Amino acid sequence: MEDPEFTVTVDRAPPSGTAPLLAVREITDLCLWQGRQLLDGPLPAPLLPPVPLDTALDAARRLRATGVEVSVDCTACHRTVPADGALLDPGPCAEQPWLITAHCRANSLTSCDCSFCADYGPLSGYTA
Repeated sequence: MEDPEFTVTVDRAPPSGTAPLLAVREITDLCLWQGRQLLDGPLPAPLLPPVPLDTALDAARRLRATGVEVSVDCTACHRTVPADGALLDPGPCAEQPWLITAHCRANSLTSCDCSFCADYGPLSGYTA
């Protein structure tokens, strides 16, 4: 069973400063020159490939702390996770027949009736 993944996109960067560069370097392992190219280049620009929600939210938090505006988007339902990390309404996710909505950590469902959970119980870290 696959989790939906999330992309982190740089929407706006401060015009200068080393803190954003160091944050980009820490998150992506890019060198400082490549980080400056990313922040000074055409925006919005993807920062990370699709990653789990926890990784995406952590990267977004660290970048926002340095003044970089970022968005975290679900690759399954193409919605943006709020900056405060609030859970999403599962309605639009439910419209995707191939997505097991309760297993997306970004939505607010508190129960799951999928066959996997019925047979084996919920996975660690998921809703029950």
